[in-house]
Amino acid sequence: MASQPRITNVIAAVNIGSFRISAMIAGVTENGEMHVLGSGHRAANGIKRGYVTDMAAATYAVRDAIEKAEKLAGTQVTSVWIGCSGAGLASTINPVEIDIGGRRIEEEDIEHLLVSAREGIEPDGRMVLHAQPACYFLDGADGVANPKGLHAERLGVDVHVMLADGAPMRNVTEAVQNAHLEVEGIVASPLACGYACLTPEERDLGVALVEFGGQVTNVAVYAGGMLVGLATIPRGSADITDAVASAFGIKRFMAERLKCVNGSAIASPHDHREMIAVAGPDDESSATVANGADDRGHIPRAELISVITGELDGLMRDVGRALEKMGFSGSQASARQVVLTGGGAELAGLADYAQSVLGMPVRIGRPPALRGLPEAHSVPGFATLAGLILYAAEDPVDIRSVGSRFTETTRIGGLAMIRHVWSAMKEYF
Repeated sequence: MASQPRITNVIAAVNIGSFRISAMIAGVTENGEMHVLGSGHRAANGIKRGYVTDMAAATYAVRDAIEKAEKLAGTQVTSVWIGCSGAGLASTINPVEIDIGGRRIEEEDIEHLLVSAREGIEPDGRMVLHAQPACYFLDGADGVANPKGLHAERLGVDVHVMLADGAPMRNVTEAVQNAHLEVEGIVASPLACGYACLTPEERDLGVALVEFGGQVTNVAVYAGGMLVGLATIPRGSADITDAVASAFGIKRFMAERLKCVNGSAIASPHDHREMIAVAGPDDESSATVANGADDRGHIPRAELISVITGELDGLMRDVGRALEKMGFSGSQASARQVVLTGGGAELAGLADYAQSVLGMPVRIGRPPALRGLPEAHSVPGFATLAGLILYAAEDPVDIRSVGSRFTETTRIGGLAMIRHVWSAMKEYF
């Protein structure tokens, strides 16, 4: 019998969400195959809309989630990659170029360019999460993956910079460090989700990725293989749960169950005749008196769906406005695709509903079929977690870690930068 490939690298990740904190431990074998060794999750205590609001509670939740993953993996980890949303995330594209003089581009030229790009980063007092070369351009040709060996007068690169508010990120980092874990890196959830849910072709042609989380919804636009726009909406699926709890005068956990089990984003003609129980089989019926319920504690399913769609209408309007602001709309909108992911994307009928509202093709994004990934964690709510593992395994180049003996910098001016980004947006949108 053939022996199993030996695991040469162990990667651990913790996703700090507003609804749940989840952890995953994966191994990379000597032939490059990814194998999930263990995963776990728990309620996100101490986190609200992506911000740490209770350090002790957040630390305990992180420790509990990673211990569950460690128990299943049969190993302990000392360092993790962190995924986060909210906290003032912002994405920019910084074009930088240098003069080559018509000769062949060597490795030293690329290094010189990346150092020039590093020195040109202007975070304006914010924390830089990523500063990565997205694609190169030379003498008017865009989308060059590797310019080494080509001849050019001028060589440039589009650097994707992800920024976040410093204090909230330090709080997230401290919560993880207090759980006796070192932080390998912080990854913005829209970037991690892109690794998990989007194909390289989708990222190149242009696609919108909507991460529908518990209390935060991130709207990201990809084009030319890179993230070119990002908006954060401080609303999520937990707001739908709260609306259901308020409308029927019930507890949050009951509203969450109603939404997940009986809820839908699409109404049907039979909903008025279908009566659903507010209380679950383990609830005390005497303690459950819902507004509008009959003497058996049942409500019409149509009323539940009406509350859900009422909240969804507001959220999708915000998503539509964000996409329009980023140029992802207009007469050719039907030719573009929107990918919905995150825990909120598990609501029945959401893709059809979003497609009717946004006027674009919509699909649900799920984690890739990683070996060893439990079925319970193969749903949209764990896409960011899987994407963190994939991101960490690839460990893309960050220009802040590039060293060079060169220091001279030539940077595109403000007007030229605007023209360059606008030209790229027109090409893809």
